[in-house]
Amino acid sequence: MTRAITAHVTRAGAMCALVAGVLLLAACERPPVDMVQRGFRGTGMDQVYNPRTIARQASVNVAPEDSPAADANGPKASAVFKNVKVAGDLSVGEFTRLMASMTAWVAPAQGCAYCHKAGEDFSSDSLYTKVVARRMLEMTRHINADWSNHVAATGVTCYTCHRGQPVPAKVWSMPVPQKQASGMVGDNAGQNVAAESVAWTALPYDPYTPYLSQAADVRIIGDTALPTGNRKSTKQAEFTYGLMMHMSQALGVNCTYCHNSRSFADWEGSTPQRVTAWHGIRMARDINTQYMDGLTRVFPANRLGPMGDVLKVNCDTCHQGAYKPLYGAGLLKNHPELKGKKAAAQAPSPAAVAAAPAK
Repeated sequence: MTRAITAHVTRAGAMCALVAGVLLLAACERPPVDMVQRGFRGTGMDQVYNPRTIARQASVNVAPEDSPAADANGPKASAVFKNVKVAGDLSVGEFTRLMASMTAWVAPAQGCAYCHKAGEDFSSDSLYTKVVARRMLEMTRHINADWSNHVAATGVTCYTCHRGQPVPAKVWSMPVPQKQASGMVGDNAGQNVAAESVAWTALPYDPYTPYLSQAADVRIIGDTALPTGNRKSTKQAEFTYGLMMHMSQALGVNCTYCHNSRSFADWEGSTPQRVTAWHGIRMARDINTQYMDGLTRVFPANRLGPMGDVLKVNCDTCHQGAYKPLYGAGLLKNHPELKGKKAAAQAPSPAAVAAAPAK
């Protein structure tokens, strides 16, 4: 009798545990993820998109409202305003519209006073922010004109990075070296610390300096047998993986967005996005070395990193979780003045006029 009661109680307890487990799982149920095939069939090249993550990213990837285009005719800005060193090729109307747009893109709360000191002539360079803005305008034109292999016709504007904030939300600087056990056993070789920069893995937490500031080789595949000069090491490969984790997280995609899972190193089987990413790495390096580093002395100390270097860009600066910044919104089409210097209209030569057919 006792055994029967005990068995009954045990079965009842097991049933209660099963029901509780089912209810717990039901309470934790979430909408399914979405799968999109972007690569070759049969190689696992599906992109996994979490609707909840996409919903969170959507709020920070909305293109801003824009003002109507200005009249391109009339006197040039360089002939009317003083100390115009960039964009003086625009008409006064175009230049004024660009200044208003830059204010809305970068410092809507501060207004014109973010770059121009109240009571002073607007031509004054007394505020460092104006000096920086001028250089950033040059950089934007350079990107749109010379890095179309990455930004294509979509292009970039100040808003691509700033999103209405004076300092972009996603920038980086060199981290302070960390020591192990108060320095008794040296430093940690830049790894073994779960870091957001590498998607909370223990990979090297500064994958930016070697690749986006310096020109370290991203591709780590030995071409000779050890020890005949082959310096491709596991540690170097871990830095590469750290950069890949950053890129994956910054674009909100998994590895097969660029790579064929059959052979990650093979270029022939890779997607077109891998070529675009190749150019993006070099574009970020170009921006950081040719534009950002030169502004180190211009920024005040409180705008520099802990190691005294200027804040720089990485993939997340523009993408902010989206596979295309602002999900591909074409801002450049409304601001063609941000693609290099406008060419001045030239009258046709006498020879061209003579050769033209009669109408």
